[in-house]
Amino acid sequence: MLLSIDIMPQPKNLFEKVWDAHMILTNDEGQTLLFVDRHYCHDGSFHAFDMLSESGRKVLRPDLTFGTPDHYVGTGSEDRADFADDERGDLVRTLEKNADKFGINHFGLSDLRQGVAHVVGPEQGLSLPGLLIVCGDSHTSSHGAIGAFAFGIGASEVAHVLATQSLWQLKPKSMRITITGDRGIGVTAKDVILGVIARISAAGAVGHAIEYGGPVIEAMSVEERLTVCNMSIEAGARAGMVAPDQTTIDYIKGKPFAPTGAAWDAAGEPEELSRLVVGDVVGRRHCRGRARQLQIVLALDLEHVLPRAGEP
Repeated sequence: MLLSIDIMPQPKNLFEKVWDAHMILTNDEGQTLLFVDRHYCHDGSFHAFDMLSESGRKVLRPDLTFGTPDHYVGTGSEDRADFADDERGDLVRTLEKNADKFGINHFGLSDLRQGVAHVVGPEQGLSLPGLLIVCGDSHTSSHGAIGAFAFGIGASEVAHVLATQSLWQLKPKSMRITITGDRGIGVTAKDVILGVIARISAAGAVGHAIEYGGPVIEAMSVEERLTVCNMSIEAGARAGMVAPDQTTIDYIKGKPFAPTGAAWDAAGEPEELSRLVVGDVVGRRHCRGRARQLQIVLALDLEHVLPRAGEP
């Protein structure tokens, strides 16, 4: 493994471009108020909706808020309403009530689109390159596989986003991980990210947003990239990202919520698509001329990565 710190001024990486495109303002403590493009809620988000009700607030942008029950939905039978107990059933039903009350989009149990939020977003074309996505779940980093900056937030932060469509954050540092070599027989995307974690440790990316690159990542399907970005959290990262490419474009095209018609035609190349989808952000401002952060650059060769994901 090669480890180096690049101290030369560098062009903005993917994370910095998306971050800057969503900046509204900064405070004296170094925090940045960011506009949120997509907010995914689930059956564990009830605390945040309770906070809104208690304060008499509404959801500012219900059109950008999507709820689907996933944490407490039963998997023991084909009947998704077959809950393990009444408490879990009540939580799922509470999400439906809150969706009706606050007017947010809801993929309920009777909706074929219902599923795990981090699968629903990409499959429905809700998660797009260049977006800032949040959800009250640590593995929200999954959506970075599409080229979005996506991260998990806590209950009070969920309430803040529901009420303001924005969120205060300290800017993470950048980490670039380039993966080379050939995947051996049976080596899955999960084995690849486990190999990364084994090298840098479960705390090796704390305080960082990782951008994955290199021929191994470029050859992966979007589904495989979702696995890699999902497990960035197991390395302590704030988020994981993969730059959008033709694989991304082909995956998004034709999805129910993806751009269509003239909007899709105007996107063209992956970079253009990123500019298109961040162009809807309202009230942000761009900051230019800021000093580049130091970026940790890692290189990992798969020579010694073995298939382990299926082991007990």
